[in-house]
Amino acid sequence: MTREETLRAILNSPGPWDVIAIGGGATGLGAAVDAAARGYRALLLEQSDFAKGTSSRSTKLIHGGIRYLRQGRVSLVRESLRERGLLLQNAPHLVQARSFVIPAYSWWEGPFYAAGLKLYDSLAGQLGLGPSRILSREDTLRSLPTLRPEKLRGGVLYLDGQFDDARLALTLVHTLTDLGGLALNYARVESLLKKEGRVSGVRVRDLETGQEFQVHARAVINASGVFVDTIRRMDHPDAPSTITLSQGSHIVLDRSFLPGECALMIPKTDDGRVLFAIPWHDRVVVGTTDNPASETALEPHPAPGEIEYLLHHAARYLVRTPSRRDILSTFAGLRPLASSRKSPSTSEISRAQALEVSASGLVTVTGGKWTTYRSMGETAVTAAAHTAGMEPRPSRTRDLRLHAGTTEPEAPSHWRCYGGDAAKIRALVKEHPNGSERLHLNLPYQICEVVWAVRQEMARTVEDVLARRTRALILDARASVEIAAKVAQLVGTELGRDPRWIEEQTSSFIQLAKGYLP
Repeated sequence: MTREETLRAILNSPGPWDVIAIGGGATGLGAAVDAAARGYRALLLEQSDFAKGTSSRSTKLIHGGIRYLRQGRVSLVRESLRERGLLLQNAPHLVQARSFVIPAYSWWEGPFYAAGLKLYDSLAGQLGLGPSRILSREDTLRSLPTLRPEKLRGGVLYLDGQFDDARLALTLVHTLTDLGGLALNYARVESLLKKEGRVSGVRVRDLETGQEFQVHARAVINASGVFVDTIRRMDHPDAPSTITLSQGSHIVLDRSFLPGECALMIPKTDDGRVLFAIPWHDRVVVGTTDNPASETALEPHPAPGEIEYLLHHAARYLVRTPSRRDILSTFAGLRPLASSRKSPSTSEISRAQALEVSASGLVTVTGGKWTTYRSMGETAVTAAAHTAGMEPRPSRTRDLRLHAGTTEPEAPSHWRCYGGDAAKIRALVKEHPNGSERLHLNLPYQICEVVWAVRQEMARTVEDVLARRTRALILDARASVEIAAKVAQLVGTELGRDPRWIEEQTSSFIQLAKGYLP
């Protein structure tokens, strides 16, 4: 369904929706899919593009969180490991197991990390990915051939999950539609509607046309990430803040810095965090930082100090020292952590979810992470149904195979993220002139993928295509700049835009991409 068709369906919808989810990131999509899977009429509204914010800027991990064991948050780790296992079953085209190696440079580190990882393994239960094991020095270097060998004693290998965050978000949009729900991007909630003191819907502005309209619902879920307090203050102007912002930044390097199939886990940095260097889409993602942030933003940027921090720690472990000129792209995301006055630093604030139901019935859910998006959605919908007096229905998402889920490999390999839809994209190659032509020699993406993004995934801008439908902006910001005009022409042709729009889109994206270069 195109955006135009979706908007018409919303405007012509008979009667109120059962559930409106505000926010097109992991949590909002999880809630909307859970509601639709239960048979409720579900609508999702996103002020920008799906996964524009934090949900496309993660460390690309579906994991239990080893460092939370050190903090004693065993229940959080157990829940995350359970959800990791479910995601591997329900989205096999998007989530895969990845081997991680923790190098040991002191005699005690190997046994110490191995003991902690055995607990990690046991908490996963039957949904575990395989046992961790101690590696010899030689096996460690075979697994991580570019690891610094000086004083290396060995290592420990364990398995965790890896995924493409923005592609999972888009898959959830498809899944929602498959279940009879609707999702609309560039639709900003301007205010809440109330009837007899209860939240009864929202007033929405279509940011493409400026048109405003009202949408009524029995329950409204506020899952707007770093903007949850903005929505809460539409309900009650004096509502206190419920979140603490933390910025996580990453750098992307060429694959030659970490060849092979194993990721590197750095167990303790100068500020006590863990750090990862992970093979991803034939690049290496290094991250993440965890620094307090004071302002919400749709487009946060890494601070110079964060980039130096990541380069410094990568250089400690890699034979080849990365520099700023080696960085292909940088990106940052803001985490909406449930507020804690007890924690002196954002890295110590729990990633557990937090749920609030206001006196008027607005359900707000925050905290959590991509790994637990499904359980957060389930919790939010259960609370919304109870608050609105709807017929209680059990959640069905625990065993729900997501849209186009398949384990069949695809060629080219990066098409795996499309799952069963890859065959439909292949058909576009025959339909569209030069459909199989690569957009850039340094990127795997083809012209047919741009056409698919516009026709089937509600891409509206060059940024939508290069940042989230494909991951070109994150994989190589300079290459993305070089193809901006070509992509603008393709998107403009599909949407029927004039030459001025194409020129403005090209210029706007180039300006945006500058923020992804150090």
